[in-house]
Amino acid sequence: MNARPVLYLIDGSSQMYRAYHAPVRTAEGGLLRNAQGRPTNAVYIFVTMLRKLLAEQKPGFVAASFDLPGRTFRDELAADYKANRAAMPAELAEQIPMVHAACEALGVPILTSERYEADDVIGTLVEKAVAAGFEVVIVTSDKDFFQLVREGIRVFNPRDEGAWYDDTAVKQKFGVEPGQVVDVLALMATRSTTSEACLALAKREPASSSRPGARSTT
Repeated sequence: MNARPVLYLIDGSSQMYRAYHAPVRTAEGGLLRNAQGRPTNAVYIFVTMLRKLLAEQKPGFVAASFDLPGRTFRDELAADYKANRAAMPAELAEQIPMVHAACEALGVPILTSERYEADDVIGTLVEKAVAAGFEVVIVTSDKDFFQLVREGIRVFNPRDEGAWYDDTAVKQKFGVEPGQVVDVLALMATRSTTSEACLALAKREPASSSRPGARSTT
């Protein structure tokens, strides 16, 4: 029996933010910049990650997704959605076109959808790909994606030497089934979310329920 084809889906927004905040600076402590003075630290680190992924994993099928500017359907569901999250730094926003151009130059198509975040696009593509007979690897550092892990779906965090998560690894990390991870994360909510009730509950008891569907805790 032939092995199923493997699709790699890169959470571009998550990886770009991580690249921007990585502790890579000039000798003076500033951001890396090109000859024109434009910041390039996020571009440099993102491209380094992407080239390593392509060289080592050699994906036959790969795509990336990024958040689009503007409101999403989540803003209509909750008026205070991400209300406590700081706006994107201007020096990161300036690098987005270069990150996109790098993806395209390296043969990685970018898939987006108006009014939907990269998380939503990737979650949808994961389910469609599995239904079409693919195995899927989600390349991300976003813990929200752990809830999707099951047979045929893994998460790969490319930080450092990389870490793979199948359902067993998710259980070892969180102590619950993948489908319950979103409940654990909600109970561990930080100031990036608006969830004071969850913060109070987190001090009292662990999550114990599992609900279908992919949900974001941010």
